[in-house]
Amino acid sequence: MLNIILPLLLFAALALAVLGALKRFAMWRRGRPSKVDWLGGLLAMPRRYLVDLHHVVERDKYMSKTHVATAGGFVLAAVLAILVHGFGLHSRLLGFALLAASALMFTGALFVAKRRLDPPSRLSKGPWMRLPKSLLAFSGSFFIATLPVAGILPEGFGGWFLAAILAVGVAWGVSELFFGMTWGGPMKHAFAGALHLAWHRRAERFGGGRSTGLKALDLNDPMAPLGVEKPTDFTWNQLLGFDACVQCGKCEAMCPAFAAGQPLNPKKLIQDMVIGLAGGSDATFAGSPYPGKPLGEHSGGPHQPIVSLDGKALVDAETLWSCTTCRACVEECPMMIEHVDAIVDMRRHLTLEKGATPNKGAEVLENLIATDNPGGFAPGGRLNWAADLNLPLFSEKRQAEVLFWVGDGAFDMRNQRTLRAFVKILKAAKVDFAVLGLEERDSGDVARRLGDEATFQTLAKRNIASMAQYRFKRIVSCDPHSFHVLKNEYGALGGHYEVLHHSTFIDELVRGGALSLGQSKAASVTYHDPCYLGRYNGEYDAPRNVLKAIGIQVKEMERSGFRSRCCGGGGGAPITDIPGKQRIPDMRMQDIRETGAELVAVGCPQCTAMLEGVVAPRPEIKDIAELVADALIDSAEVPAKKPAAAKREVAEVQ
Repeated sequence: MLNIILPLLLFAALALAVLGALKRFAMWRRGRPSKVDWLGGLLAMPRRYLVDLHHVVERDKYMSKTHVATAGGFVLAAVLAILVHGFGLHSRLLGFALLAASALMFTGALFVAKRRLDPPSRLSKGPWMRLPKSLLAFSGSFFIATLPVAGILPEGFGGWFLAAILAVGVAWGVSELFFGMTWGGPMKHAFAGALHLAWHRRAERFGGGRSTGLKALDLNDPMAPLGVEKPTDFTWNQLLGFDACVQCGKCEAMCPAFAAGQPLNPKKLIQDMVIGLAGGSDATFAGSPYPGKPLGEHSGGPHQPIVSLDGKALVDAETLWSCTTCRACVEECPMMIEHVDAIVDMRRHLTLEKGATPNKGAEVLENLIATDNPGGFAPGGRLNWAADLNLPLFSEKRQAEVLFWVGDGAFDMRNQRTLRAFVKILKAAKVDFAVLGLEERDSGDVARRLGDEATFQTLAKRNIASMAQYRFKRIVSCDPHSFHVLKNEYGALGGHYEVLHHSTFIDELVRGGALSLGQSKAASVTYHDPCYLGRYNGEYDAPRNVLKAIGIQVKEMERSGFRSRCCGGGGGAPITDIPGKQRIPDMRMQDIRETGAELVAVGCPQCTAMLEGVVAPRPEIKDIAELVADALIDSAEVPAKKPAAAKREVAEVQ
């Protein structure tokens, strides 16, 4: 009986799975065109799955081993089941191979079931709770059905009764794992995920690469949408990426806005995009809602606006404006989904088409257009902080080794202390540098994160034109946001530069012997990783190396490095100011207090402002440049170096 039923079940499920795959692919292709390497992506997919994706999954050792056993066992078992029970290749070798694959899958499924007995709050429930049972049914049924093929049990063992039970088990497992993989269900992520890895929107992320710069809009194309209004305005491979979500909730667990009780849950946002593409409401979403927003009140369709200002669409505008663009969600996602790209794409529509940037957003964007800085300060005051420093100007020198990008911290009295400290370091190391002075404009970071691509491109092109007049080798900035934009986003507009964060540059100077440093007097110090320096650009070591060089042993926070908690200052969040149950910088300060540190070393003016905005008592906040400047030994206190030797040392560093 099984010899008849199993082939019918297998090939019927496969046929339905293929039909579902075609329908699903057609659904993704409703999105805008996107160039991909069709064949190259498919050929690269196995490595991306086994290496790049597994590298992220490996952070959770329990699920990593479970995933290897379950997914690896399923792939082997499915292929062998089709050969043995579908095509009737009844050899003992294939039989034992299928038994081994089924046993491996069954073992992994047991661990999946164990996790689901008391699942973390981040995990979606609902249909996902039946997945362990389906995995066990598939692997267990095929294991028993294959025992006669391997010669362990005689043919026809158990008679019609056992055959009927096995047929039910196979039908259950095959339906979930084959049919459900393309039509919808917990296993949908496996099919969509494999193709998402093959045709990922940011193929540069694979093979150890990094890709974090936002994609530029073509403002000269009258047919191109200004941002994303409806699901079909996303590129088709973005839609594919949304469908790959496994609903593990790791993004939710790391999101600072969600933790603060603001109306954002990155996992639900991605699922809302899937709901919008397929059509329907969020009533059946099986995970945590947006804080303060019950399920069942939002709906959408593929050609309907995702965000409505009257609150009747799929996503409320304040959900998008809650995001700090910290990329903690992207960093944690085991399917390598790009949440921040989607959020900024939708912000672009709200800002450029609707003019609906909340709170002080419109004022800041107007200031950028009128005065080239978000605060609306008179541009002529950009160098007032350095009136007594006699800074070298490119307009006078025409060339220098280093262009010091000052940034809009020039208008902030607190950040001016950091800038002055860094200038002191540059002069102590005898670095050949100059500044643009009044020719420098805002980098455009805030405008771009607020969705105003037009203002960003205007500012960027003017800065690129100013820098094109002069000769320099590198740009150094104390602001990770300016550093990121100059390094990773100006290139699309023709500005290609070598850009360093000031902590990296100071680290080079220290290692090159260009600075005479004593020991810092700071007793107990922790270091806060800025999102735009760490997660965006992978720089975690240089700041710590610099602190170590001045005798500071960092007391690490539990959430540090790539898992550092955002300060709440990125993505224009302080400007849009969406309320929650608590403030993100207050949560970060609690992380700091748990270390017992008396001082926090930072490397970002936004982080400084946010952390210093926490109500006292709290630890002191100091930029790395300030700490190093305080530790500099005056040249009169050490033997003078011979000019030639000193010059040679600086040249080696540069």
